[in-house]
Amino acid sequence: MQITASETRYGLPAPADVRGIIGRHLLADGYPIVLDMEASQGAHLRDAATGRDYVDLFTFYASNPLGMNHPALAGPGEEAEAFRARLMEAALNKVANSDVYTPHLARFVDTFSRVGIPDELPHAFFVSGGALAVENALKVAFDWKVRKNQQKGYSGERGHKVLHFREAFHGRTGYTMSLTNTDPNKVAHYPKFDWPRVANPKIRGGNVEEREAAALAEARQAFTDHPDEIAALIIEPVQGEGGDNHFRPSFFQGLRALADEFDALLVFDEVQTGVGLTGTFWAYQGLGVTPDVIAFGKKTQVCGILASRRVDEVEGHVFATSSRINSTWGGNLVDMVRFDRILEVIEADDLVGNAERMGQHLLARLQELEAAHEAVTDARGQGLMCAFDLPSKEIRNAVVQRAFDDGAIVLGCGERSVRFRPALTVTDADLDAGVAILEGAIKAEV
Repeated sequence: MQITASETRYGLPAPADVRGIIGRHLLADGYPIVLDMEASQGAHLRDAATGRDYVDLFTFYASNPLGMNHPALAGPGEEAEAFRARLMEAALNKVANSDVYTPHLARFVDTFSRVGIPDELPHAFFVSGGALAVENALKVAFDWKVRKNQQKGYSGERGHKVLHFREAFHGRTGYTMSLTNTDPNKVAHYPKFDWPRVANPKIRGGNVEEREAAALAEARQAFTDHPDEIAALIIEPVQGEGGDNHFRPSFFQGLRALADEFDALLVFDEVQTGVGLTGTFWAYQGLGVTPDVIAFGKKTQVCGILASRRVDEVEGHVFATSSRINSTWGGNLVDMVRFDRILEVIEADDLVGNAERMGQHLLARLQELEAAHEAVTDARGQGLMCAFDLPSKEIRNAVVQRAFDDGAIVLGCGERSVRFRPALTVTDADLDAGVAILEGAIKAEV
């Protein structure tokens, strides 16, 4: 390293030098803070350059389930020390988990099986990256549908389309760019498949029953227009980047019926909704509808998919045939070891229950904002996955920026929504502090 400025602990560059060093080769246009990895605690992030603390209501885009430096991971005690020893062993040598097995991988799979893998989704695959999780969920569906069609007598390969929804975000990799349609800048100028895209009958906006029926009719028409070609229907249980769009359980029931009728796999993208955020471990568990495949990531640290026994309807599916889906690393072992410990904490401390309870508190506070400020509308949420709307994108962006300037980090989504993504460990005091800062921002900018 060619660092000439003063260095801090472990040979790291000084906080004042961080952005300049990164900017030599990367577009360093992220948050104007330098994260203090040691001093940040719980729901509070500290800027190492200024010493200032921020209320963390975004958790690295919903990816940090326990907040910063949870004592069960970073603190004293035999269990925490044993975890850090396992973590160091996994970090020193990067193992190809797909073909070289370790006790660390086995421990993780055992813990995940107990705490987070539902009986109805027994097949698992791990990979690094949420978009790659979605990508492999689609590959499961393509393989399954082609084999289904061959059972019907089709020769060759038929079944390569995916039905998806407006205002969806599923990633920015090869297949997923054909599904993502939030910010056009994220997929512009890249080649995409012409796959059927239908309306998303989100709850807010009025006439939801009519819009739901119309969307299901539109989806049915897509199956009619593309006979035996649609391998999967994919949807986020709550569309995050698209605007925190919630749907009625009846809509998911309609999608389930269509998937069954037309021999397609129902895929839920739970990269953002999974691991307790909505008040159930997986969001689908609160909807009364079981998908055939879920894609997960973010809070799971390692990413991947879980699939139901419906894939067993064909012989030689991807979970039964070597190298049909695979990667060198098979997911990152360090991430697995970390998530192993996180799962133990979620289980021991009933953090899914805490997300449900604190989500009720947060939603009540947002409804108070809505009652007190004409500009605040459509307060909504499942568990801690809460949001509200402001009159315009410009006002929303100004409020989010003012809140940051005043010491709270929240995210925008959709055209004019503000979304909350607190840690599962968040307290009512943390939420109250963040909402108070946000209300001050609303008063200043609206």
